[in-house]
Amino acid sequence: MKTGSPSVRGWTVEAPRPAHTKPPLNLRVPSELHVTTHPQPAHHLDLRIRQMDQLFNSLDPTPFLNKDLDHDAEAFMETWAQGFSSRSKLRITIHLEKMPDVANPADLITEAVHNYFNYKAGLALGELKRLLRDGRYSLFIGIGFLTVCLIAAEAVKQIGTDTHFTVAKEGLTILGWVALWRPLQIFLYEWWPLARRMRVCKNLGRTSIRVVAASHHPSAAVGHPEHPLPR
Repeated sequence: MKTGSPSVRGWTVEAPRPAHTKPPLNLRVPSELHVTTHPQPAHHLDLRIRQMDQLFNSLDPTPFLNKDLDHDAEAFMETWAQGFSSRSKLRITIHLEKMPDVANPADLITEAVHNYFNYKAGLALGELKRLLRDGRYSLFIGIGFLTVCLIAAEAVKQIGTDTHFTVAKEGLTILGWVALWRPLQIFLYEWWPLARRMRVCKNLGRTSIRVVAASHHPSAAVGHPEHPLPR
């Protein structure tokens, strides 16, 4: 193609244009990354008791913050908390008919309840560790005994094939497998109730506790049924 141009000896050469031109990519990195988090489920329990001492074991001579909970109160809280996951937030409102002569009873009750359930969680953890240790020992002993029984059964088989030899062989085989019953029971069934108890106690050991006067806050438990502590 020729066009008049005095600057390049009267000729100008134009480069061919591409048939298809891709638009530039518009890559934008967001300056802030917004992550949506789902709130943890919260569960509320209302307890109505006459006085603060009813919540604890009256026969326990230890200081208040280390006292055991009353058996009915402990069983009631654990039964209520068993149906919730470990990620749940537990809230307990205690309605006292007779407020104690202390500045803030909620702090005392909260610390005492937390101490007790954290202590129970530690006991459950220790019991779980001992159970799993016993399971490992039982498994090693059972495998060793099974090996001996199978070797003996094979030796009996080589001696003869009469009925009494066959019975002895099958009896040794069954006896060896029965030796594994205890470790299988531990690893399949016995460990998870302890793990569940530990989870429940840990969850109760960090629950939020509020104390209100029952006569002054009649609508404190609107939407949440109040549960009188079993006597």
